[in-house]
Amino acid sequence: MTLHIRLFATLKELAQASQIQLDIPLPTTVAHLRTAVAATYPQLAPNLPSALVAVNKAFTGEQTLIQPGDEVAIFPPVSGGIEAPYPTYFALSTDPPDLNAIHRHLLQPDVGAVVSFTGSVRGQTQRHGLPPATLYLEYEAYSEMAEAKMAQIAREIWQRWPSVKGIAIVQRIGRLHIGEITTFVACAAAHRDQGVFDAARYGIDRLKEIVPVWKKEVGQDKSSWVEGHYHPGERDNL
Repeated sequence: MTLHIRLFATLKELAQASQIQLDIPLPTTVAHLRTAVAATYPQLAPNLPSALVAVNKAFTGEQTLIQPGDEVAIFPPVSGGIEAPYPTYFALSTDPPDLNAIHRHLLQPDVGAVVSFTGSVRGQTQRHGLPPATLYLEYEAYSEMAEAKMAQIAREIWQRWPSVKGIAIVQRIGRLHIGEITTFVACAAAHRDQGVFDAARYGIDRLKEIVPVWKKEVGQDKSSWVEGHYHPGERDNL
């Protein structure tokens, strides 16, 4: 059977394609899939041990079965709808977010505190393997899965901080220049002492862990995809 596999970020560049095909008997395990992809596409082999595999927009383990008709994606570690009890705002966007509009969306009659985190592009990274001076960033996302994972983060926040009354998560994609907003996370509650500071911090940290978005640092003479160190697995599905 021919299996169509979506690729993102580093793997897409190595394959020079956003999708590859693999003739493989199904069902098969994720572990077997890695071996078969490495054999068929040797240019991907060095990156496959650390790559993540998603099946039907869910993280997998090595023994997860892939069935006929499944949607499969392979991508580096990450650097939908929701039945929400309170207002939410989730967005992947090439445009800058309207922060005032998002705040107004979260402000309800029983909300007296909104805590937010805003990330932006900095010009000097000073990290090994990256350009010493950044000209711009390129962000790419597995959009359908990213939106579902934003909704999951909101559910996780409500499980930990049930007093939180509104959540916003925004991730920019495309080319972003120095000083432009890259990420925005906000949490609302009746009072500032009802967990909104911790919830907002959890939201941005979790976005960096499980939302499939990648960035490329582009400098004058080199560019490099930035990969995370956290490896999501089946435990990160909710």
